[in-house]
Amino acid sequence: MKIERPELKRQAREIIRLSNRKVIYASIIFVAVTALCNYLSARLTGVSYEQFAQYTEYMNEGSVNYALSALNEMQPSAGAQLIATALEIMELFIGVGFTVFIFNTVRGLGAVYGNLLDGFGPNFRLVILRLVMGLFIALWSLLFLIPGIVAAYRYSMAPYIMLEHPDYSIMNCIRASKQMTMGYKGQLFVLDLSFLGYVILTAIPILGYAVSVWYQPYHEISYLLFYDKLKPLTQERYQFDGNI
Repeated sequence: MKIERPELKRQAREIIRLSNRKVIYASIIFVAVTALCNYLSARLTGVSYEQFAQYTEYMNEGSVNYALSALNEMQPSAGAQLIATALEIMELFIGVGFTVFIFNTVRGLGAVYGNLLDGFGPNFRLVILRLVMGLFIALWSLLFLIPGIVAAYRYSMAPYIMLEHPDYSIMNCIRASKQMTMGYKGQLFVLDLSFLGYVILTAIPILGYAVSVWYQPYHEISYLLFYDKLKPLTQERYQFDGNI
């Protein structure tokens, strides 16, 4: 059965509008924290133009020893790598919190800005779920790009399943997502394609941040609504009773 994408996205826009800008404010916090983490990580582990130019010059001159020395200087210190890793973990936690905020908004569960920190507390299992999903997707990607993309869609409903069924184990959520998306991964792909224009705009410096403030909740809500559409279509085949 085909899920009507235009209607689904219209509902997502309506939810954002009815939130009285609360969703947008939460998105501003999410985008700002993410951007700050990315900037600091790049500053800590990135290579400056001068360092790269010096390395290239030595290589062109055939000065291998000097080139190796320059290459070593380009490597970030252990402390910088540790801080960069901590920043990446922070991004993961705030991303989980944003998903919780959107879930509570759509469900009318009294979403609050504090939900953005829920990954550090009541929804820590959702962080572990995201890590396991990332590991599985990475392993499938080792085979080729396409299996990795398919795996990403296969597991995409798992976070919403865990939020709706906190008694499910991590693997139960992943298995349930595999069953829910069976036959619907193509429609999820088309849904993502419909956001391609936003994705391109987010890559533009400065402007990309403003676009992300709208795109992030718009995309997340659309996915959650897709999940809601899938439930009645798949419950006849699969009963999510915690033993999946």
